[in-house]
Amino acid sequence: MDEIRRPPTLGREARLRERDRAGVRRAPMDLPFLLLVLLLLGIGVVMVLSASFASAYYDVQRVTGGNPTYYFLQQAMFAVLGVGLMLFISLLPTGMFSRLSYGAMLGALALLVLVLFIGVEGGGARRWLNLGFTTIQPSELAKAAVVLCFAKMICQYKDKMRTFRYGVFHFVIILGVVAFLLSRQPHVSAMVIIFATGAIMMYLGGTHWAWFAGGIGGLVVLSAVVMTRFQHASARLIAWRDPFADQLGAGWQIIQSQLAIGSGGLLGLGLGQSRQKYLYLPEEHNDYIFAIVSEELGFVGAMLILCLFALLICRGYWIAMHAKTKYGGLIAAGMTSLLAIQVFLNVGVVTNLLPATGISLPFFSYGGTALLVQLMCMGVILSVSREIPVKRAG
Repeated sequence: MDEIRRPPTLGREARLRERDRAGVRRAPMDLPFLLLVLLLLGIGVVMVLSASFASAYYDVQRVTGGNPTYYFLQQAMFAVLGVGLMLFISLLPTGMFSRLSYGAMLGALALLVLVLFIGVEGGGARRWLNLGFTTIQPSELAKAAVVLCFAKMICQYKDKMRTFRYGVFHFVIILGVVAFLLSRQPHVSAMVIIFATGAIMMYLGGTHWAWFAGGIGGLVVLSAVVMTRFQHASARLIAWRDPFADQLGAGWQIIQSQLAIGSGGLLGLGLGQSRQKYLYLPEEHNDYIFAIVSEELGFVGAMLILCLFALLICRGYWIAMHAKTKYGGLIAAGMTSLLAIQVFLNVGVVTNLLPATGISLPFFSYGGTALLVQLMCMGVILSVSREIPVKRAG
């Protein structure tokens, strides 16, 4: 009778003792991953200060009021807030993300719809919602929501992922709705990233490879139609192939980016010594900040930063491979893939390996919503790392 009336906490203690006897304990936060994130974030914030100094000082009338540190202070504020959110999210169990997956997707879709009606316009696009004290970009939230939602669907469908109905149709419907809403903004770069991330999630979930072959063929046809029927898309393609065909128009940004990268040489001009940031290179503290990094830190500095990104991505996939649950592994792999895609596409655009699409460089490009979402995604990966069981030494 006494055994039956034992407090519930003793049962938990017994389980912990049993786990200790097996030599297994709950892992702490993955320190290498955390340090890589903080290192890249620190370098990125410093580069925002260097890259944006001139344009912030010049921009007296619109936003900054002539304060040369305006963009830096904004980015630093969001960086501190983002690190706090990352550490908080890392404490949450992955089961909570699973329960919130569908709600996050519905919320992201609702915000994308809202943008079409009350969104803030800028640069010929309507992509932001004004909250009064700041603006948010719902497309950034949609990227993370797709990873959480697809991981949940994959875990629910399990062995049915090789069928068309469960392994393709449901996922394509969601991607199609998101793509349609993004096309109305328009936001082509976000569409590319979300499609690529969704495809990776479907592949990891077990969708048959034949469907990807058909999808790639369809995308090639669609891209050809877009390039021939839409003037702005064909202009970007021409500028990518030959920037000097329109030096003062579509090719201007690409040429200035290449001049910045070439001027950096092996060791760079020195931190803060960029010349292209003095209103020659558009978006110098945003999408094209990697060109300023290359100019000031040189080939060596740029390669070191890319190596840090490579280490972070590899560590993210390592965490995904060692995750305790299938859902944890999927969200860690999805968030890591989202990071990898954005790094590859941004560097590809800045170096003119790819046509210009307007994709930011994670942890570096100026933008509060993007930085917060990126750090929150890193928090999700750290949460997965906390649940990895490890053997006790000895």
